Amino acid sequence: MTVKLNPSGWDLSVHSRNGQLVLVVEVKSKLNTSPEWAARLRRNILAHGTFPKAPYFLMTFPDRFYLWTDAHLQLDQVPPTYTIDASPILQPYFEQVGITPEQISGQSFELIISSWLREIIYGEKPTETIEQSQGWLIDSGLYDALTGGKVNGAVA
Repeated sequence: MTVKLNPSGWDLSVHSRNGQLVLVVEVKSKLNTSPEWAARLRRNILAHGTFPKAPYFLMTFPDRFYLWTDAHLQLDQVPPTYTIDASPILQPYFEQVGITPEQISGQSFELIISSWLREIIYGEKPTETIEQSQGWLIDSGLYDALTGGKVNGAVA
C-alpha cells in the first residue's frame, strides 16, 4: 500500500474526465460533528489558503458527510448543501477491514474514502445502493461530475 501526497493540498481531489477540478475532499476521523461545526471548519480551512475553483466541496467523517455545491462561490461560513448519514455508505468498508468508525485512523479512513470515490468514478452505472443510500450524489449532480474522472490523493 502506498500513499501519494495530493498536489492540490487537499486530502483528496477529483478531476472530471475532461481534466477539470470538480471536487475537493477533506477527510477527518472525528465523530459526532454537526453541520454548524463542519461549516466553521470549512471556513477556517478556506481562510488559510486559496480555494480552487471546484464546484463541489466534500467534508467526510466516519459517521457523516457534508457536501457544499457551487462551493467556489461560497467562501464564507455557510451551512452544507447536503448533510448525509455516512453509516450505510461506509459500513461495508468498515466490515471489510474489521474495524469500527471509532477505531479508524486518519490515513486508513482516507483510503476508505478514496476507494468509495473510485467505485463511483469507475462504476458502470448507478447501482441500487447508490440510488437508495446515496441519492444525494445524483440529486446534487456530483455523480455525473465524477464518473470517468480521476482521484488524486490516497492510493490503495
